[in-house]
Amino acid sequence: MDRQHPERPHSRASAGRTSPALSYNPRISSHVSTSMNDTSYTKGPQDSDRRDRELHPTTILIHKSQSSQAVLVPQEHKMFMEEAYNSAICFKMLRDMSGSDPFHLKYVFKKIKNMAHMSPNLVLETIHDYFIENPEISTWHKFRLFQALEIVIRSSDFLDENWEKIFMRLALENMTKSTELEDAFQDAAGNVLVGICKHSWRAVAQHLEAELLTGIFPHRSLLYVMGVLSSDKELFNKEDKESWEELLTQIAVKSVPFLNTDMWSKELLWALTKPSRTQQELPPEKAFLFTYYGLILQAEGNSATVKTHLRALLETSHQWPKQREGIALTMGLAAVQHLDDVWVILEQFGRSAPIKWSLHSFSQKNLEDLRWKWASSTILLAYGQVAARARAHILPRVDNVLSRMIFYFQYSSWDETLKQSFLTAILMLTAAISRGKGARSYEFSQVPELLQCLMVLMEKEPQDTLCTQSRQQTLHIICSLCQLRPPLDLEKKSQLLSTCFRSVFALPPLDALEKHSCLYLEPPNIEVRPEACMARRVQSLHLASECLLQRAGQLVLTEHLLCASPFPVVTQGALRDCPGHPPLKPAPLGMNSPGPLCNLCPSVVLHTSLPSVHVCSLFNKTAEELDHMLQSFITLNPTHKELHFLLSHMYIWLASEKAHERQRAVSSCTSLLKFLRHNLHLDPNGNFKRIGQLVGMLGILCQDPDGATQRTSLEGMGHLHKLLMCHKAGEAPQVESQNPKKLSQPSEDETPLWGSGDQRATPPPSQETAFPKEQDRIFQLGSSQVIKEITQHLTLVELNDLLWMTINSLGSSSPFRVQAAAEMLHAVVQEHGAKLQTVANMGRAIHLHLCSMRIPQAKENTLRAITLLARSHTPELVATFLDFSIPLDSNAFQLWKALGTEQPVSQLVLTMLLTWLHNRPLPTGASDSGPKEKPYLRSLAAMNTLHELQFAREFKKAVQEAYPELFLALLTQMHYILELNLPEEPQPRQQAQGAATPSPQSCSTSLEALKSLLSTTGHWHDFAHLELQGAWELFATIHTYPKGVGLLARAMVQNHCRQIKAVLSQLLSSLQKSLQERERKAAMLILTEFLYSPALLEVLPKQAARTVLGRGLRDPSPEVRMLSLQGLGNILFQPDKGNLLRRQLPFFLEGFFQNSETVVVRIMDTVSDVLHHLGSQGAGPQSLSVAINACSFFNDERDKIRAAAMALFGDLVAAMADGELSSLRTQVHQSMVPLLLHLKDECPAVAMQAKFAFYRCAVLLRWRLRHTLFCTLAWERGLSARHFLWTCLMTHSQEEFSIHLSQAISYLHSHHCHIKMWAALFIGYTICHHPQAVSQMVNNIDSNLLLRTFEDLKKDPEPGIREFATRQLSILPEVLARPQQ
Repeated sequence: MDRQHPERPHSRASAGRTSPALSYNPRISSHVSTSMNDTSYTKGPQDSDRRDRELHPTTILIHKSQSSQAVLVPQEHKMFMEEAYNSAICFKMLRDMSGSDPFHLKYVFKKIKNMAHMSPNLVLETIHDYFIENPEISTWHKFRLFQALEIVIRSSDFLDENWEKIFMRLALENMTKSTELEDAFQDAAGNVLVGICKHSWRAVAQHLEAELLTGIFPHRSLLYVMGVLSSDKELFNKEDKESWEELLTQIAVKSVPFLNTDMWSKELLWALTKPSRTQQELPPEKAFLFTYYGLILQAEGNSATVKTHLRALLETSHQWPKQREGIALTMGLAAVQHLDDVWVILEQFGRSAPIKWSLHSFSQKNLEDLRWKWASSTILLAYGQVAARARAHILPRVDNVLSRMIFYFQYSSWDETLKQSFLTAILMLTAAISRGKGARSYEFSQVPELLQCLMVLMEKEPQDTLCTQSRQQTLHIICSLCQLRPPLDLEKKSQLLSTCFRSVFALPPLDALEKHSCLYLEPPNIEVRPEACMARRVQSLHLASECLLQRAGQLVLTEHLLCASPFPVVTQGALRDCPGHPPLKPAPLGMNSPGPLCNLCPSVVLHTSLPSVHVCSLFNKTAEELDHMLQSFITLNPTHKELHFLLSHMYIWLASEKAHERQRAVSSCTSLLKFLRHNLHLDPNGNFKRIGQLVGMLGILCQDPDGATQRTSLEGMGHLHKLLMCHKAGEAPQVESQNPKKLSQPSEDETPLWGSGDQRATPPPSQETAFPKEQDRIFQLGSSQVIKEITQHLTLVELNDLLWMTINSLGSSSPFRVQAAAEMLHAVVQEHGAKLQTVANMGRAIHLHLCSMRIPQAKENTLRAITLLARSHTPELVATFLDFSIPLDSNAFQLWKALGTEQPVSQLVLTMLLTWLHNRPLPTGASDSGPKEKPYLRSLAAMNTLHELQFAREFKKAVQEAYPELFLALLTQMHYILELNLPEEPQPRQQAQGAATPSPQSCSTSLEALKSLLSTTGHWHDFAHLELQGAWELFATIHTYPKGVGLLARAMVQNHCRQIKAVLSQLLSSLQKSLQERERKAAMLILTEFLYSPALLEVLPKQAARTVLGRGLRDPSPEVRMLSLQGLGNILFQPDKGNLLRRQLPFFLEGFFQNSETVVVRIMDTVSDVLHHLGSQGAGPQSLSVAINACSFFNDERDKIRAAAMALFGDLVAAMADGELSSLRTQVHQSMVPLLLHLKDECPAVAMQAKFAFYRCAVLLRWRLRHTLFCTLAWERGLSARHFLWTCLMTHSQEEFSIHLSQAISYLHSHHCHIKMWAALFIGYTICHHPQAVSQMVNNIDSNLLLRTFEDLKKDPEPGIREFATRQLSILPEVLARPQQ
């Protein structure tokens, strides 16, 4: 029931005033055009439900008269205010549509759509009132209001009948208006009618029918609405769709008299031939006209009239693809009732002069020539449409139709248009044949000729792009034709298979295919407009760029508007991004029959464009058609011979060097095997030819980076396994379908029966739906398990051949083949590796192919195979790998790592390497060539390998356990290399691991191996001791070698190395059993240093140690005897020696003040030796005197004395026991700043000793982050390293802050430039964190000096220091001025 409501708050016009937007138009018939003074028009429906309206916040102020509010009862006041508030918001948004900001418009349309979902009636009422009250709004504004109205109507679940009438009248009147927006404005009004059809299509259809049947040719906008309604699949449900189709048929029957009306017929023909805005698109109005025209001719009973109209239609232009498709559709629809007439007209048209001329001597001279250039394409499409509509009636004429199609294909100018028209026509013809029940009773003599044409077409397809469905359609056609009589001979079938495989398999990979296809398709086609439209198009360029023209195909201006072309080039499908415009679905591609009629309209898609995102899908569909073709062949002839014939053409692609070609071939092969297993009997007595080759190829192709392809390949192996088992058992596979597959029949909704655009044939049923899900165990296994199952049935010879085939395939240039071969190698070795006999040769071959392998997964699988072989063949593999380990390249290193993947094997590998390392020929025999040469080379190779394996995670635990043996073996190996006096070995690849950063010095491989052993096993403290004092150079010559070994052993003692006892046990064994002097020498050097370790007595009691040293006195080597004698003089065996040495210290300290630099340095070195010989007893109370005297020489002008003093202080710190720290803590803390600043000493020796002493002090003071501190001292040189050292010092010495700062200030007066600048940086860091302390301790002289120093630092070559100095100069005056404030 309608209810009354007060006047709108924004009403400014009387209810009876007529709006121009709603004015009468003579094009609309009188029964829908009523007086504008009718109050039912200006008043909207009043029964809207207000409970669904919500309050939307806004800044709008509501203006409502007091008299209007007074009539409301208090309970309704709130409801009224809410309605008024929402109405005002909606009103303002409608007013805002007059703007041109696209982003704001998009926002407004979104808000209106949201409001319409909640309060549709309120929005409709507001739009209605806005039209009434604003009659003078611009065309642009009104255009957007129509867009908004369409959105609201489509969003509404229910539309009141009064609203339907009001807005239907509004749309009908504006649909025929001429504005500057041209068709876009009319289409916007027409879309309102389309929206109303969602709620009441019959009322709209009544008006449309009346307009179509007035006898006057309907306005374009009415045809537009009919076209959209006919093509929109979502608008009608099934019942309504049938009613709509029936209505269209009735309208066509009622329109038959118009054919005899001259004016109506001329306007119809003019409308059909009128150029579109873009000839690549078929507007909905023209699409509907072709269908409408065809239905009218279908209903016409006079053959002469039908012929006249068809002849006139064929005499129009054939230049544009959509025009040709439309003509063909009309011909096909007419053929439903007038097949003979249409056939006659096509025959006559084919023999006409323009057609003959276009076939033989076409030259593009003028536009008249272009009218006929593609007329043969129209004929082809027309024959296809006729076949599709005539259905069974076409079977007797198939050969005639084919002969004409073949003729036009062979003699027309070859281009994409001809190809697409030919394929589309053949598709429609084969679909019609497949629907005919008596097709198999006919023998079609033209099929071989047609197949030859299709092969020519496939060969002419570009091999680097996939832009159309030509291949897919061709394969679908071949599949259908091959099932017709007569059958193909073997030669023709072989040519056909080779052509099809090459056309599909040889396409580029999908990513390249998408790229090439996209480049091929861009830029879009630019249509040539008539010159008469030139000026108008230029004037409307701005208009078109602001609002995209509404066409049935949803056209939008492209980026080419920015180019020099005067025409706006349009493409399809982007108007949905235009503010507020709802996207419309494009029309379907056609229809299968005269019903359903809603599918009769041609498609509205770009002729040449295919989105690149569809290339992958397009290729998949093409491959499916190829599989379907193979399945059809085997269905027609289910024998082993036929299977071998098909597979023999596929072998070349299975073995292709290109990955994507093999991938596609194996996919087709798997599909064929699956189909064969599930659908057909194969004779169990038949012989599977070359099954070994097939097993090998499928086994290699059993892996792929793509998961889907991998699963398909594995599935193929499973089907092959089942076929093999059935064949060996003498059984036939289980048959799930006894009958061969029927010809593929097109879908009722999706088969493209006409159109030369980018269409696709209906694909065969998917494998998922065609076959049930596999439940057999073989299909649940991985690739290795499947290969294992199949290889169980191979003989030993076949197994050996298969294994060598996989190894040889590792060197293939095909990544897919390499990866799959590696996987198969792993699977075979896993099952049969223990019984193999040629492992050494296999190891060499694997290393050879590993060098060229670039696929990580393939390498991993190959190395896993080596791991499995190592379980039973470790000695052979170790000896073989040593032959190619000089030098040790990355591939050999990977093989060694694979050997040690399993812990027991890794220990065995290290043991064997140590054995080979000890197999050193004597230097005197090095010149002899022969049997000693290979052991010598393998010994060097073992050295290289041991060095590299220390960095391998697989050998980490084994290296830890073998640390003592490795430690002594490497020291012995260095001595052996020095004995040979060989040139320095090439530097191996550097490994960055923890603290194991190699020294910048050039070292032999054995020395580098020793360094890495210390660092990778957690003994970086020992590494740091030698690195910071530059002791690695001592291992470079045989004369300094003993000192280097002694310093290393001393570092282990001072750092309380946890491996001392293990190393001690190992060296005792060497001293007792070794026959080589170098081993006994190294062992004795270490033992004499270990005498200072408390851990020694836990392994070797004092008396036992004395016995060992005594035995050393009888050693043949004089060096060992000398070292034994030194060991017996250790304080461990001579306790009184400590007191004697301590009593000599005061005299040594007095010698520090001698004038001779050499004497002072020697005395300091002597004191260092005394401290070392005192061992754990230490210097006692005299330690403080030694420390004070050593520190006093830190700033001596003589470089050697400074270095010796720092070395002595470091030795003192290292020799101090924990109990002595309290007495020397202050002295140690006071030495930190001088040592830190002398890191930048100009003398390298001083800087090195300062580093070592600083590090030793940090260790004594138990600083945190000592490893980072070591790395910083050893290798870092930048500003960040200095900041880190300062941070460590200030963090761990907060109580000595003032002392450190005063020391740094005093160094500003140093004569050494580098030290002074380093001190300035130190003070700069302190200023940043403790400005108050600096301001209190710096006097004027220091301040000036500090400023000058920072000025000098601004010229430093390092950018970070320059920036730091600049920043300090900016804040330093303020900091220094604080005491005066």
